Amino acid sequence: MTTIYDFQAELLEGEQKNFADYQGKVLLVVNTASQCGLTPQFEGLEKLYQDYQEQGLVILGFPCNQFANQDPSSNEEIGSFCQRNYGVSFPMFAKVDVNGSNAHPIYKYLTSEAKGILGSESIKWNFTKFLINQNGEVIKRYSPTTKPEKISKDIQKLLA
Repeated sequence: MTTIYDFQAELLEGEQKNFADYQGKVLLVVNTASQCGLTPQFEGLEKLYQDYQEQGLVILGFPCNQFANQDPSSNEEIGSFCQRNYGVSFPMFAKVDVNGSNAHPIYKYLTSEAKGILGSESIKWNFTKFLINQNGEVIKRYSPTTKPEKISKDIQKLLA
């Protein structure tokens, strides 16, 4: 059976990260954008990370430019923007596609495991979130407009 731990992705800095390194952690995977109306969610995501990382939460950010060209910058510029404007300290990955034939394998997996409204597998917009338990199972998919603080109760349940 496939789990999130079977995948790897490139970090913003260029090195490959095996998701097996996250075994035993609660993961929140988010497709991000630096020039979106929802970009201020970085602040809430960072707060969740600060509040729960000691207990085993890891947030994984995946910049994506597939929605209205809202993240056209280079990986280096994206990293600088996130750090400078929102103090992002959780792992950020190199820019990926989340939909279509070039979608990153992690996103093909996530969208098949947790479908959206009316069973849709496609990501509708920036800041769609996927919550994964300590066994690597996708527990829930959250809409782009779900604020990070609204997810804290679900995170607390998994960490308990």
